[in-house]
Amino acid sequence: MKAVFTGGGSAGHVLPAVPVMRALRARGAELAYIGSAGGAEADYLAGEDVAYHGVASGKLRRYFSWRNATDAFAVLRGVWQSYRLLGRLRPDVIFSKGGFVSFPVVLAGWLRRIPVVAHESDFSPGLANRLAMPFLSVLGTSFPIERPPRLRGELIHCGSPVRPELLDGDPARGREWAGAAAGVPLVLATGGSLGAESLNAVVRQAAPQLVKWCHLVHICGPGKAVPLDLPGYRAFEFVAEGWGDLLAAADAVVSRAGANALFELLTLGKPNLLVPLPKTASRGDQIENAAYAEQAGYSLVVAEEGLDALRLTEAVQSLLAERDQWTDRLAGFQAPPAVELLADAISRLGGE
Repeated sequence: MKAVFTGGGSAGHVLPAVPVMRALRARGAELAYIGSAGGAEADYLAGEDVAYHGVASGKLRRYFSWRNATDAFAVLRGVWQSYRLLGRLRPDVIFSKGGFVSFPVVLAGWLRRIPVVAHESDFSPGLANRLAMPFLSVLGTSFPIERPPRLRGELIHCGSPVRPELLDGDPARGREWAGAAAGVPLVLATGGSLGAESLNAVVRQAAPQLVKWCHLVHICGPGKAVPLDLPGYRAFEFVAEGWGDLLAAADAVVSRAGANALFELLTLGKPNLLVPLPKTASRGDQIENAAYAEQAGYSLVVAEEGLDALRLTEAVQSLLAERDQWTDRLAGFQAPPAVELLADAISRLGGE
């Protein structure tokens, strides 16, 4: 079986596809990846032994911009390039993780009558997946959602693929890497690849109080780390190797509410404080994700508009003081076998 993967625009539209790719490769599938020409997708896939092909990919916007007109031509160019590329690769099936680069590939696949499996992480589908709905054979979702009105294919609640290295983290190794003293709670704060700046500022303001009773590891984002001369505080731009160990070691996590990050925290059973991106900086998907987790009793949620150093400090203290109760509630979260379910759907449509 030959399968083409696509998705891009952020790490969240690439990394969840990796365990599915590995599962299909173990089944003997031949894989290729179509991303944006000159995009970051190729970097995220480094070491995955998959042929990478770049196509034009105009950004899909939900707001008025003069660049929408010029990017429309880039999207059409991407469709044409994808159509020709798929004719050369001759895949049996396409898997799309969404993001603006995926739509030209999905549309070109539909024109070539190639079945498409897509995955949506959020409660409300992103723009690329919404546009792609009529062309999908199967849509997998991280969380139970109502059937999208334009979806013609099958809907499956499969959960979100979680990389094995996150499931197999070593907490002792993570604490040693972070430099946390024995018996001191380790708190991990991360703002994700987008929208980290405002959360970073509050974490730095709260750090002098937080380090009085915890070891604080702050993941700030590329180019955003600001070292503080503060014992018990460590700042990093990004952590790749060892991220699973660090998550395993964390007693509590402060995070945005992106669907992939949230699903990982729930799967790992980590007491967490969610600070979703506001609608002024997003389409509101993180607010929906956080509302689900809060209503289910899995997360403590604070709106960015109500967050300051004092509120952050009090929230983290509350998480740690009630850690056992949070852990018990999180034990009720049952993650479906997403990798297996998606690999099965891809194999079925690909003729295996």
